[in-house]
Amino acid sequence: MLTHADLYSLEQYARVRSDFRTSVIAHKKNRRVALGENAALYFEDALTMQYQVQEMLRLERMFEPEAIQEELDVYNPLIPDGSNWKATFMLEYSDAEERRLALARLIGIEKTVWLQVGEFPRVRPFVNEDLDRATDDKTSAVHFMRFELKPEMVAAAKAGTAIYAGIDHPAYPVTTRVPEAVRASLSADLA
Repeated sequence: MLTHADLYSLEQYARVRSDFRTSVIAHKKNRRVALGENAALYFEDALTMQYQVQEMLRLERMFEPEAIQEELDVYNPLIPDGSNWKATFMLEYSDAEERRLALARLIGIEKTVWLQVGEFPRVRPFVNEDLDRATDDKTSAVHFMRFELKPEMVAAAKAGTAIYAGIDHPAYPVTTRVPEAVRASLSADLA
């Protein structure tokens, strides 16, 4: 969990923002798993959340301790706690009309996403625990997911076992092996 002590003041952040942003972008390259051409999982961790908080504080010019704590309270739940992975699932369509049609066609897709460590059973995520993001007419382009792992899965992932990701939705079936650099980054999230 992030605390006030983990954050730069607004003045400090103004000085380090460019370098910090560059390092976070490089870090995020090993936190993304493409699921076909139009979907991806973006795995969160303390660094990605620190960046989000710092940017919110900068944008809103927040420096009061209570306001900073409110931001920490929003983003801390997205940091994995050693037995899980937390990700932002995004459906990515650049054309607005194509996106509208896809979101209507892909209702329920968020419930069909999965991760798998080696030969262990697939792990389905807890989705949108903060609020429901889908309607009867369409799914959302963004969903927040928590993948809870059993201790033996954690041990296997940390030992270098392959990780797979996929979607079982009839309109968007996909399976992929998580790239090694991403697998290594995700394994570092585990205790």
